[in-house]
Amino acid sequence: MVSKAQGKTVKTRRVFYIPGYDPIHPRRYRELYRKESAAQAAISGYEIGLKPKAGRGNYGWQVDAEIDGQQVTAQVEVLVWSDIVRESMSSSIPATYWQLLRTAWVYIGSGALWRLMRLRKGPVIAALYPVGMLIAQALLAVALGLLTYGLLGMLSDHWAARLAFAALGMGLGIALLRWFKKKDGKFFAYYLMHDYAYSAATKGANPPQLEARMATFADAIAAALTDDVDEVLVVGHSSGAHLGVSVLADLIRSGRAAEGGPALGFLTLGQVVPMVSFLPRAERLRSDLRYLSARDELAWVDVTAPGDGCAFALCDPVSVSGVAPEGKRWPLVFSAAFTQTLSPARWKALRWRFFRLHFQYLCAFDRPRDYDYFQITAGPQTLAARYDGRSASKSRIDHAVSKYTSVAA
Repeated sequence: MVSKAQGKTVKTRRVFYIPGYDPIHPRRYRELYRKESAAQAAISGYEIGLKPKAGRGNYGWQVDAEIDGQQVTAQVEVLVWSDIVRESMSSSIPATYWQLLRTAWVYIGSGALWRLMRLRKGPVIAALYPVGMLIAQALLAVALGLLTYGLLGMLSDHWAARLAFAALGMGLGIALLRWFKKKDGKFFAYYLMHDYAYSAATKGANPPQLEARMATFADAIAAALTDDVDEVLVVGHSSGAHLGVSVLADLIRSGRAAEGGPALGFLTLGQVVPMVSFLPRAERLRSDLRYLSARDELAWVDVTAPGDGCAFALCDPVSVSGVAPEGKRWPLVFSAAFTQTLSPARWKALRWRFFRLHFQYLCAFDRPRDYDYFQITAGPQTLAARYDGRSASKSRIDHAVSKYTSVAA
């Protein structure tokens, strides 16, 4: 039964944001929210402001807004797993290349890569990019070493000199690889490789450390559902979307989303669920997708955009994973339509900034339509009320594609 609070006007809200695979401190999200909410408020004609979050607990901030003549207070908290991300990224250069081989084998050997290519080309290209870039970096390092050895070898053919030249060439090649890794903030090759390798290492199963952290996320959300607020909203961005699926499935299974409490909303943005759910050992995730898609304790809205090359745009994560049950209700899948909600000048400025576009869902639109992140998180309507009667995008992909459809018992 959907909570009776679903249709009420929201005056108070708890928001839990689950980031994607991101090693950065959560203050980044506070500053992004502060800057972009002010920009959207100026465009759309409402008032919004931030202040520090009161009390202890998860990192967060308070939002006070006046939208459509209604005063709303929201407490936003970031459910942090950046420490787990940083630990998984602490690989040496040789270890990263081993990850490359292992990850490629998992996706190619399992057949997942070919299935993913039937969905959207953008995220598959994004997945192949670090492979190509790391191989290119290795080839350049080898070429530099050989070139150095060849040029210096013309000066002397004495074995000792040749040995020294070879050592110098190898040293320059290693130095180049270290330089590439140091500059990965521009290339993103190591970052993306670690991202894809994280799920591939367990073939889609959650590592124990992540499972433990997800349990704490569920506890925090469950506690908020006992508060005197009108809505509890969970936002999962990128890889945070599939974490949110399992967290909320666990919470509802355990009976902690009782009828009569706050409305429960789940907003997934720029999701990459198929990158995990298509893997052979992702039974836990597939089971949670199947379970959550039929529940009436929450409203689940999935927003992506074809202009985001890092997301599986307009791919229903439940249906494409092959686990849609009878009576499937969720998610409502529609597009943020970047080419229409951003002006031509703004779209031109952002079009080739792929990683920036992957965060556009959390930012201001200068030609907004019915998707406004700040009205969703700080406005007077619940997620369910805001999109009540909203049609799903006709161009969505909602048929089974995954080879693996087994679910956890």
